[in-house]
Amino acid sequence: MTSLVTSEDIVLLPADNGRLSNFCGHYDAHLRQIETRLKVQIANRGNQFKVTGDDTSVKAACALMKYLFASTENEFLTSELIHLAMQESSIDKLQELPDAEKNDPQLVSIKTKRGLIKGRGRNQQDYLKKITMHDINFGVGPAGTGKTYLAVACAIEALQNEKVSKIILVRPAVEAGEKLGFLPGDMAQKVDPYLRPLYDALYEMLGFERVEKMIDRGVIEVAPLAFMRGRTLNDAFIILDEAQNTTVEQIKMFLTRVGFGSTAVVTGDVTQIDLPSEKMSGLRHVLEVLKDIEGISFTFFSARDVVRHPLVQRIVTAYEAYDKKHKTD
Repeated sequence: MTSLVTSEDIVLLPADNGRLSNFCGHYDAHLRQIETRLKVQIANRGNQFKVTGDDTSVKAACALMKYLFASTENEFLTSELIHLAMQESSIDKLQELPDAEKNDPQLVSIKTKRGLIKGRGRNQQDYLKKITMHDINFGVGPAGTGKTYLAVACAIEALQNEKVSKIILVRPAVEAGEKLGFLPGDMAQKVDPYLRPLYDALYEMLGFERVEKMIDRGVIEVAPLAFMRGRTLNDAFIILDEAQNTTVEQIKMFLTRVGFGSTAVVTGDVTQIDLPSEKMSGLRHVLEVLKDIEGISFTFFSARDVVRHPLVQRIVTAYEAYDKKHKTD
């Protein structure tokens, strides 16, 4: 059975040449990107567009185009931003995207040196909202879903607005059987590779020089999880990244460090555990132990929330399907 081919005309207002150029892209590259992904054809004259394809795809493309054009008021569109907008929902949900985002007074956005950072899709938006409302938060899901990146953005905003006095970024130093003692250099040099993703997010949002000065002053602290034992962390924004590689004892230790005026975000992917097989993941354990505790938030991401290269989403989906099949066999 073939889908019904339809056409829909839309007019994008205001008829601003600068915004239309931004929207269409160089040599209409953005329109071609939408055509390829949603399997439609787009023709235009000025601010009048005609979209042709099967009914569902046409509706989704029109909704997406209206949303993207509205965003040109404040953003310079890139192929990456268009890819993210298309990826954040299924085709059906894309039809709801413009009105849902335009009419949501609680839409969360974070201002950094890089520009405005917004949650891409409902799950990321929910994650950002929960972080602003809870003292302890968990973000769990596959690589590329923005768990750590958005947590770092929230930490920077909290620091800039003087809601906290310091940022503490923590990771367990466990990687596929490696042990710190076998690595060259002093302790700082040994743990640096494990903390690199956190540094990268900070550098992108604040700039290299500013981050280095804040680290020197102790305003930003980056440390392995083992260094947290015995401390009480007040007025701080604390992020524990790669929490799937904590033991049950380690994650309990970390969570009991949280003091007054602090916010903690724990991120991880329970499908990427590098602990020895005899050890249970602290993240997997704590999700069961704390699931009904009031005041703690949980956000679970899936392949649909992946905001990297389109192939990353397909890879994650393929692994999920493979694991599901072999569990039932």
